[in-house]
Amino acid sequence: MKIYLVGGAVRDELLGLAVRERDWVVVGACPEELLDQGFKPVGKDFPVFLHPQTSEEYALARTERKTGPGYRGFDTMFSPDVTLEQDLERRDLTINAIARDEATGALVDPFHGQRDLQERWLRHVSPAFVEDPVRVLRLARFAARFAPLGFRVAPETMELLREIAARGELDALVSERVWQETQRALEMPAPRQFFEVLREGNALPVIFPEIDALFGIPQPEQWHPEIDTGVHTMMVLDQATKLTDDPVVRFAALVHDLGKATTPTHELPRHIAHEERGVGIVEELCDRLRIPNAYRELGVLVSRYHLHMHKITELRPQTVLELLERLDSFRRPARFEQFLLACEADARGRKGLEQRDYPQPEYLRRAREVAAAATLSAEEREGLQGFEIAKRLHDKRIHALKELKRQHEAARSETKETPPDPER
Repeated sequence: MKIYLVGGAVRDELLGLAVRERDWVVVGACPEELLDQGFKPVGKDFPVFLHPQTSEEYALARTERKTGPGYRGFDTMFSPDVTLEQDLERRDLTINAIARDEATGALVDPFHGQRDLQERWLRHVSPAFVEDPVRVLRLARFAARFAPLGFRVAPETMELLREIAARGELDALVSERVWQETQRALEMPAPRQFFEVLREGNALPVIFPEIDALFGIPQPEQWHPEIDTGVHTMMVLDQATKLTDDPVVRFAALVHDLGKATTPTHELPRHIAHEERGVGIVEELCDRLRIPNAYRELGVLVSRYHLHMHKITELRPQTVLELLERLDSFRRPARFEQFLLACEADARGRKGLEQRDYPQPEYLRRAREVAAAATLSAEEREGLQGFEIAKRLHDKRIHALKELKRQHEAARSETKETPPDPER
């Protein structure tokens, strides 16, 4: 029996990155031998055991072969005769198919993963890559993680992605797995690369048709020097990535303009009422992929109200208060801040405007503060019923917001500052 450290732990060690978890493969053993040593079995489809002291996973060496109607399942074979190379061959990328001998520390690298680490290639191990469509998502996620280190997809691997898409294999992906990989990608240093790889591999139209539909849709050059809506969306995602590591905000940035794909041709390049049209598309996307409510709720709010945010200093106090209420900003301040970040990402996700001044969030924060501070005293409530109390509080908040707007306009007049250009 021989034991090897495998997969991401070896890869990250060689890259000089922190190792988050360690997985092991056991060659030349049967389940009974591990059980006799106190390992705890946890695998259902194939034998995986937890170490009695470290709780790290130890899997028996195995091979896999795609089987069943439409290649929907795997025939997994494990035995003491399965070699380490056979086990490594079933893995997705060469950089994940390197092993380190536990006893000697020697590296075992039959598929040249070390070379690809040095040359920064994401390359498939074998033609069997095409047998599992989930590997398309995993590859795109690795691109999102390692793009800042200079990694890119090998040309022959990109061809395999296109082959998988052409064969219709992506139709076998289950929604939960698509979202699982997407959510993890949104947490990565370069989530834009997840979608760029899927698009280059012809997978985006199948997995995210709502996003793919944005490419090629023109916008007014006055507000969008980049013109293409798909390009703008990727730039907004980039800006959200710079502003926060919160995947919920990044998701909202990704879906904020989905309504532009449904603009009637005769209205282009303008996008009248695209905000409201986008709400239904966001909801359909979230239904299809079973996306959690936190993502859905923020995505809908940003789609519906991002133009309100861009024009906030020009809106009537009544409209500002309605926005604060619809955002539920008084009860959910954390989500309110998420909304502001996503809208700022939209404002900056434009060619040449990445460093633009964007004072709107500070104004709306101040509006929320003065509205929240406008409360009714016990004397003011005396003799009033529930509806009357709400009306009196509403009027007091409007008065406070009118004063805020007056002060803002006076300050702007003194500095001769022009109002920010809202998006049209």
